Amino acid sequence: MKLEHNISRIEYLLDLFRLSLDDLLNIISEGLKNPITREDLYTNEIKASTLKKIDKVFNKGLNFYLDPSEPKHTKDASIFFRKDNFNSDLNIGAKKIVNQFEELKISVSALSKLTDFNLERKFKIYSVQDNPLDVAFEIRENLYPAIKIKGLRDFLKALINSFADSNIMVFEFIETWNKKDKANINGFFLSPNTIVLKRQQKSFRREIFTLVHELGHFLLNEEEIEEVDYKSISKNHLNKIENWCNEFAYYFLVGEYYKQIKSLEKADMFNDYHHNLIDEISKETHLSTLALYTRLLYDNKISNSDYNKIRSEIKLAYQEKVAEENRIKELQKLQGIKQGGSVPKPINSPLFVNTLQNALLDGVINEYEFCKKLKIKPEKMEQFIQ
Repeated sequence: MKLEHNISRIEYLLDLFRLSLDDLLNIISEGLKNPITREDLYTNEIKASTLKKIDKVFNKGLNFYLDPSEPKHTKDASIFFRKDNFNSDLNIGAKKIVNQFEELKISVSALSKLTDFNLERKFKIYSVQDNPLDVAFEIRENLYPAIKIKGLRDFLKALINSFADSNIMVFEFIETWNKKDKANINGFFLSPNTIVLKRQQKSFRREIFTLVHELGHFLLNEEEIEEVDYKSISKNHLNKIENWCNEFAYYFLVGEYYKQIKSLEKADMFNDYHHNLIDEISKETHLSTLALYTRLLYDNKISNSDYNKIRSEIKLAYQEKVAEENRIKELQKLQGIKQGGSVPKPINSPLFVNTLQNALLDGVINEYEFCKKLKIKPEKMEQFIQ
């Protein structure tokens, strides 16, 4: 079966995803005895099977390629048309995720305008010349949860809810263990007000730090797609923007404890490397112990050799924990015990939900579209429209 398609739409996607034609041909020819060629694409009609292989790369739906209209290469359409370079060398999985949420951002923005729902920015734009400590404490007044929350996921959810109150929309994306094209990023900011995070089910501290780091990008209004190194609260290998965002995230999360850390004497074997205090501050601030020790290293309050020793110990303890969890799972499997748990669900920003609620009530979207965007079953709908 052959279909009449619009080759300019494939060219548009190659430009959007920053792939060459040869890159695409190599991907869609994988495992084929007779590789797909340029001539197979640049014809009036294309095999449906070939088009399906192409869409497995881009996830646009077959109708996209059949549309005769010319796609527009505008800066509003994608961050990939707005910015040339990123801090990470993005793989195809990362580009798919970014494109998915860029389209969602555009869709939500359109819905807000159609329903007169205010999504305007509520914070001024800061500069890397502004002191990140001062900015962090200023922003904490508005965005840090008012009540003390110990659970890491609960704290993350409270932050997302707080951000929503200030018109900052946060999305999570979740990748299952068997996904083929895993994204090599853990967060990004899309102007004007969208932050996207990779769910870190086994390391919520990492996700929390990434969220606040991307909040820094929002405050600077500097778009970025990246693998945030939450352990490296250091100036050594970062540009001015990344260093500012890391500094901001550290001070936002550590709060008044920064004074206590700053006043510590040098960590060594004679004071047990301040283990008890660092553990306590980690629990209170949701910063990892490794991130705090990295801060001590940056402040010259621990030697490189002692830091590397502690870092190795923390890494080993984590590996042993994972190994023990896997051992228990295997044992339960041999005993015929069913494995519990399901694929985690992303935390929905109240701002996203409220935008969809208004669109539904105003008749801009129907119930099917409402459920599809929230990825819920129709019977769950009442929970979101009360």
